[in-house]
Amino acid sequence: MAGRDSFSQVEIAPLIDHSLLSPTATEEQVIHWCSEADRYGFAAVCVSPCYVRLAREQLQGRPAQVCTVIGFPSGATTSATKLYEAQEAAENGATELDVVINLGWVKTGQSDRIHQEIAEICSETGQVVKVILETALLTPPELQMAAEVAMDSGAAFLKTSTGWHGGATVEAVQQLRTLTRGQVGIKASGGIRTLEQAMALIQAGATRLGTSQGPDLVRQQETWQDPS
Repeated sequence: MAGRDSFSQVEIAPLIDHSLLSPTATEEQVIHWCSEADRYGFAAVCVSPCYVRLAREQLQGRPAQVCTVIGFPSGATTSATKLYEAQEAAENGATELDVVINLGWVKTGQSDRIHQEIAEICSETGQVVKVILETALLTPPELQMAAEVAMDSGAAFLKTSTGWHGGATVEAVQQLRTLTRGQVGIKASGGIRTLEQAMALIQAGATRLGTSQGPDLVRQQETWQDPS
């Protein structure tokens, strides 16, 4: 885990994708999440596709990006469906797309189909694409193949997980850091609730953190920096 002397060395807010992906999320919550993203200086707010337009309206002219998920949470929708979902999200104002990889294709080594699906989304939308690998479900060889194909397809980030099959781990982030060799960003996501967890993931190589606990993490860091 991260040493406590590292807690004040990295400002955590600019690394956070403030996530609201609960199936029961409401418009009021989305508005609140956008307000927090702007107030704390988060990198992005990540909402379900149906709320992209609302989030864009709330953050128009503000630094925080609008992120959404594609093929979430299983990754098993068709490539045509994912592409349409991604294009609609971009048209509605999303500038970052977290795309769930087809895990069945990973398990059966169908690298060409994976490449075509991701590359098409990247080229047709022109937006930042983060490929969700669901690291907890993959063997090391599967993870290596998925990571290499995603990078070759134009992904800007590799993301550890949806949060539906286990959260981000230091081990998974370290594996991705080794595989990416600094070529793309690494987004750790799932179960990040404490500053200690967050800093350990950053030290392991994460360049983004997907979490619904962003404001609390910022407050934890402020308390550590100024215990009075």
